[in-house]
Amino acid sequence: MRVHHDPNPGVWLQVYASGAWEAARATTPAARDLLELLLPLQLRADLVIGQAGQSLDGRIATPRGDSHYITGPADIRRLHRLRALVDAVVVGAGTVAADDPRLTVREVEGPHPVRVILDPNGRLGPDRRVFRDGAAPTLVVRGEENGGAAAGGTDCEVLRLPCGGAAHHGGFAPADVVRALRERGYRRLLIEGGGTTVSRFLQAGALDRLHVTVAPMVIGSGPPAIALDPIAALDDALRPRSRVFPLGDDILFDLDLREN
Repeated sequence: MRVHHDPNPGVWLQVYASGAWEAARATTPAARDLLELLLPLQLRADLVIGQAGQSLDGRIATPRGDSHYITGPADIRRLHRLRALVDAVVVGAGTVAADDPRLTVREVEGPHPVRVILDPNGRLGPDRRVFRDGAAPTLVVRGEENGGAAAGGTDCEVLRLPCGGAAHHGGFAPADVVRALRERGYRRLLIEGGGTTVSRFLQAGALDRLHVTVAPMVIGSGPPAIALDPIAALDDALRPRSRVFPLGDDILFDLDLREN
């Protein structure tokens, strides 16, 4: 079944429900890789995708927090393409405190997503760029138990959710975050970081896909990209279907988690 069909002879790409596609004119290997990577994301109206860029030994920063940049320019462009394809990009307060990211689309053409900051305890001040640059709307998710005013300017909105208690290490239940964002019309979500936030969504089974880019670098120590609850046997490990894409010197693993 063809799901994106246009009889106009100027349309050069047709996409099928299976995810297969055909081009009416020649494409470069780089363009074909990009289509193979991103078209499955375009076919889902509801999507939660996580992402991580790590060293060979699974680190996302040094012990002092230096993380700019582990992966190379091709992976940075991939991340910006992901931002342009989703409705909202979600990060934890720790990432905003450590990296002061903008979370906008700059390396490719495309719209900025809504920036969602998970800050259950109100630890962030108004000096962070997401609160003052006016580049895109910002939504701060605060705990219902924390009644203080949230940092931010005129483009910053506050959403209050209950904290999940010990089961979620004092943070929000990922299912509650996804549900609340979808109620606001944000159907396609990118869980960008940091490692703790991505790991909690993965642990909770809240991710449909996960992009993990591995750079040819050994850091030796520092925070991990993914940290889940201990398992007793390898039979209990996640082993999702995967596809592999070269990105310059890096390798991207595109993991389909819907069957796990």
